[in-house]
Amino acid sequence: MIAKKRLLMVGVLMSVMLMASFACGDEEEVVLEPTAVEVVEEVAAEEPAQTVVDIAVADGRFTTLVTALGAADLVGVLSGEGPFTVFAPTDDAFNNLPEGTLDSLLADIPALTDVLLYHVVSGKVMAADVVGLDSAETVQGSSVGISVMGESVMVDDANVIITDIEGSNGVIHVIDAVIIPAAE
Repeated sequence: MIAKKRLLMVGVLMSVMLMASFACGDEEEVVLEPTAVEVVEEVAAEEPAQTVVDIAVADGRFTTLVTALGAADLVGVLSGEGPFTVFAPTDDAFNNLPEGTLDSLLADIPALTDVLLYHVVSGKVMAADVVGLDSAETVQGSSVGISVMGESVMVDDANVIITDIEGSNGVIHVIDAVIIPAAE
Protein backbone atom coordinates (compact mmCIF):
# COMPACT_ATOMS: atom_id res chain seq x y z
CA MET A 1 0.00 0.00 0.00
CA ILE A 2 2.76 2.44 0.96
CA ALA A 3 4.79 1.47 -2.11
CA LYS A 4 1.75 2.20 -4.30
CA LYS A 5 1.38 5.63 -2.65
CA ARG A 6 5.04 6.37 -3.33
CA LEU A 7 4.73 5.34 -6.97
CA LEU A 8 1.57 7.40 -7.36
CA MET A 9 3.22 10.46 -5.81
CA VAL A 10 6.30 10.11 -8.04
CA GLY A 11 4.03 9.62 -11.08
CA VAL A 12 2.03 12.74 -10.26
CA LEU A 13 5.23 14.70 -9.73
CA MET A 14 6.63 13.52 -13.08
CA SER A 15 3.37 14.48 -14.83
CA VAL A 16 3.44 17.96 -13.33
CA MET A 17 7.05 18.38 -14.36
CA LEU A 18 6.27 17.28 -17.92
CA MET A 19 3.28 19.65 -18.19
CA ALA A 20 5.32 22.50 -16.75
CA SER A 21 8.10 21.94 -19.27
CA PHE A 22 5.58 22.14 -22.15
CA ALA A 23 3.92 25.24 -20.71
CA CYS A 24 7.20 27.09 -20.37
CA GLY A 25 9.40 27.84 -23.29
CA ASP A 26 12.99 26.74 -23.64
CA GLU A 27 14.08 30.01 -22.05
CA GLU A 28 12.45 29.54 -18.61
CA GLU A 29 13.78 27.25 -15.94
CA VAL A 30 11.08 25.35 -14.09
CA VAL A 31 11.59 24.80 -10.36
CA LEU A 32 9.02 22.58 -8.71
CA GLU A 33 8.49 22.07 -5.03
CA PRO A 34 8.54 19.57 -3.43
CA THR A 35 11.16 17.41 -5.09
CA ALA A 36 10.59 13.71 -5.64
CA VAL A 37 12.96 12.96 -2.75
CA GLU A 38 10.96 15.21 -0.44
CA VAL A 39 7.71 13.53 -1.48
CA VAL A 40 9.15 10.07 -0.76
CA GLU A 41 10.52 11.27 2.60
CA GLU A 42 7.12 12.76 3.50
CA VAL A 43 5.34 9.52 2.64
CA ALA A 44 7.90 7.54 4.65
CA ALA A 45 7.37 9.84 7.63
CA GLU A 46 3.64 9.05 7.48
CA GLU A 47 4.29 5.31 7.81
CA PRO A 48 3.47 4.13 11.31
CA ALA A 49 6.60 3.13 13.21
CA GLN A 50 6.83 -0.48 14.29
CA THR A 51 6.36 -1.39 17.94
CA VAL A 52 8.53 -4.00 19.61
CA VAL A 53 5.71 -6.51 19.01
CA ASP A 54 5.47 -5.57 15.30
CA ILE A 55 9.22 -6.12 14.97
CA ALA A 56 9.03 -9.52 16.71
CA VAL A 57 6.16 -10.61 14.45
CA ALA A 58 7.89 -9.45 11.26
CA ASP A 59 11.31 -10.86 12.17
CA GLY A 60 10.42 -14.56 11.99
CA ARG A 61 12.82 -15.69 14.74
CA PHE A 62 10.33 -15.01 17.52
CA THR A 63 7.23 -17.01 16.57
CA THR A 64 7.12 -18.85 19.90
CA LEU A 65 7.55 -15.60 21.82
CA VAL A 66 4.76 -13.96 19.82
CA THR A 67 2.50 -16.99 20.40
CA ALA A 68 3.23 -16.86 24.13
CA LEU A 69 2.54 -13.11 24.24
CA GLY A 70 -0.82 -13.77 22.60
CA ALA A 71 -1.66 -16.57 25.02
CA ALA A 72 -0.83 -14.32 27.98
CA ASP A 73 -2.79 -11.42 26.46
CA LEU A 74 0.32 -9.19 26.48
CA VAL A 75 0.39 -8.17 22.81
CA GLY A 76 -1.68 -5.06 23.50
CA VAL A 77 0.45 -4.10 26.49
CA LEU A 78 3.75 -4.39 24.62
CA SER A 79 2.25 -2.62 21.61
CA GLY A 80 1.40 0.30 23.89
CA GLU A 81 3.22 3.54 24.45
CA GLY A 82 6.11 2.17 26.50
CA PRO A 83 8.97 2.58 26.33
CA PHE A 84 10.00 -1.01 26.92
CA THR A 85 13.26 -2.90 26.76
CA VAL A 86 12.59 -6.50 25.74
CA PHE A 87 15.14 -9.26 26.15
CA ALA A 88 13.63 -11.43 23.42
CA PRO A 89 14.41 -15.15 23.33
CA THR A 90 14.52 -16.70 19.88
CA ASP A 91 12.55 -19.76 18.81
CA ASP A 92 15.74 -21.78 19.33
CA ALA A 93 15.87 -20.52 22.92
CA PHE A 94 12.34 -21.80 23.54
CA ASN A 95 13.23 -25.10 21.83
CA ASN A 96 16.14 -25.52 24.27
CA LEU A 97 13.86 -25.45 27.32
CA PRO A 98 13.55 -28.81 29.09
CA GLU A 99 10.91 -31.00 27.50
CA GLY A 100 7.39 -30.10 28.61
CA THR A 101 8.36 -26.68 30.06
CA LEU A 102 6.81 -24.64 27.28
CA ASP A 103 3.63 -26.72 27.30
CA SER A 104 3.39 -26.31 31.08
CA LEU A 105 3.80 -22.55 30.79
CA LEU A 106 1.18 -22.29 28.03
CA ALA A 107 -1.21 -24.23 30.28
CA ASP A 108 -0.52 -21.95 33.28
CA ILE A 109 -1.18 -18.38 32.07
CA PRO A 110 -0.18 -16.64 35.34
CA ALA A 111 3.20 -18.46 35.28
CA LEU A 112 3.60 -17.71 31.57
CA THR A 113 2.83 -14.04 32.20
CA ASP A 114 5.46 -13.92 34.97
CA VAL A 115 8.09 -15.46 32.70
CA LEU A 116 7.28 -13.13 29.80
CA LEU A 117 7.22 -9.98 31.96
CA TYR A 118 10.56 -11.08 33.44
CA HIS A 119 11.98 -10.44 29.95
CA VAL A 120 10.77 -6.81 29.94
CA VAL A 121 12.33 -3.77 31.60
CA SER A 122 10.51 -0.45 31.79
CA GLY A 123 12.23 2.27 29.76
CA LYS A 124 14.41 2.19 26.68
CA VAL A 125 17.77 0.76 27.77
CA MET A 126 20.23 0.69 24.88
CA ALA A 127 23.20 -1.70 24.81
CA ALA A 128 25.62 1.07 25.78
CA ASP A 129 23.57 1.53 28.97
CA VAL A 130 23.05 -2.19 29.67
CA VAL A 131 26.80 -2.81 29.91
CA GLY A 132 26.99 -0.31 32.77
CA LEU A 133 24.41 -2.18 34.86
CA ASP A 134 24.75 -5.20 37.13
CA SER A 135 20.98 -5.73 37.32
CA ALA A 136 17.71 -4.30 36.05
CA GLU A 137 14.25 -4.43 37.56
CA THR A 138 11.77 -6.15 35.27
CA VAL A 139 8.11 -5.34 34.75
CA GLN A 140 7.41 -8.67 36.49
CA GLY A 141 8.87 -7.18 39.69
CA SER A 142 12.08 -9.19 40.07
CA SER A 143 15.50 -8.09 38.91
CA VAL A 144 17.55 -9.76 36.19
CA GLY A 145 21.27 -10.05 36.70
CA ILE A 146 23.49 -8.45 34.08
CA SER A 147 27.13 -9.37 33.62
CA VAL A 148 29.70 -8.22 31.10
CA MET A 149 32.75 -10.28 30.21
CA GLY A 150 34.74 -8.61 27.45
CA GLU A 151 32.42 -8.33 24.47
CA SER A 152 29.87 -10.76 25.96
CA VAL A 153 26.83 -9.57 27.85
CA MET A 154 24.62 -11.93 29.81
CA VAL A 155 21.17 -11.40 31.25
CA ASP A 156 20.82 -14.04 33.95
CA ASP A 157 22.00 -17.19 32.10
CA ALA A 158 21.24 -15.92 28.58
CA ASN A 159 23.74 -14.43 26.16
CA VAL A 160 22.75 -11.22 24.44
CA ILE A 161 23.36 -12.06 20.78
CA ILE A 162 21.88 -9.01 18.99
CA THR A 163 21.40 -5.55 20.48
CA ASP A 164 19.54 -2.33 19.87
CA ILE A 165 16.71 -3.29 17.54
CA GLU A 166 14.76 -0.07 17.96
CA GLY A 167 11.00 0.20 17.77
CA SER A 168 8.64 3.10 18.19
CA ASN A 169 7.97 2.12 21.79
CA GLY A 170 11.27 0.64 22.91
CA VAL A 171 14.16 -1.59 22.06
CA ILE A 172 14.76 -5.32 21.66
CA HIS A 173 17.92 -7.16 22.68
CA VAL A 174 17.92 -10.74 21.37
CA ILE A 175 18.93 -13.45 23.83
CA ASP A 176 19.77 -17.12 23.29
CA ALA A 177 17.87 -18.57 26.27
CA VAL A 178 14.56 -18.14 28.04
CA ILE A 179 15.17 -16.61 31.45
CA ILE A 180 13.01 -17.80 34.32
CA PRO A 181 12.42 -15.77 37.50
CA ALA A 182 13.43 -17.41 40.76
CA ALA A 183 10.57 -19.13 42.55
CA GLU A 184 9.31 -17.12 45.48
